[in-house]
Amino acid sequence: MIVLGGTAAAPNLLDRSRVSLIEDHDAEAKQPYHTVEFLCVEEATGRLDGYLGAATHMAQASIHAQSEKLRKLGIAVKSVGILESSGRKHVALPSILASHALIHAAEGDHFRNALSAAAEHLRLEVCRLPARALEEHAMQCLRLPRKRLLDTVNGLGREVGPPWGADQKKAALLAWTLLEGKH
Repeated sequence: MIVLGGTAAAPNLLDRSRVSLIEDHDAEAKQPYHTVEFLCVEEATGRLDGYLGAATHMAQASIHAQSEKLRKLGIAVKSVGILESSGRKHVALPSILASHALIHAAEGDHFRNALSAAAEHLRLEVCRLPARALEEHAMQCLRLPRKRLLDTVNGLGREVGPPWGADQKKAALLAWTLLEGKH
């Protein structure tokens, strides 16, 4: 979770943390679609619903805890940005379970859906944006050239140090667009 404050013209990195979605002791929940791959559709559906409920509950607790920590510092979390994969959406469960590639895509969507449901439950605005559209969206939203966007995001990373890889950079760029309030 990347939290930016300041203004769209001058973003500041306020917090960086990980949102917990899986209990450490629950190995099956780490790859829920792999876990149910060979079950009948009805049983797989029930198990996936359970995994989603648990992941949503954990995401809600994690986002709430981070929000409360920031609230005590006078910072209000208002929105959550989620980068979507380019994988196919709305594929029937039997088709997903028959394709290893679709299983991986569905697992990513599973956790994105848990984050979205948790944020909505906490009455936070949710912006879901295709990852491949992020830079173009940011250039239009913030009215800045790509180089300036990337230099600013890299600068935020230098301030806090590692880890600051591609995932953190993309999360920061999406958070920056949310500061502008145009999504």
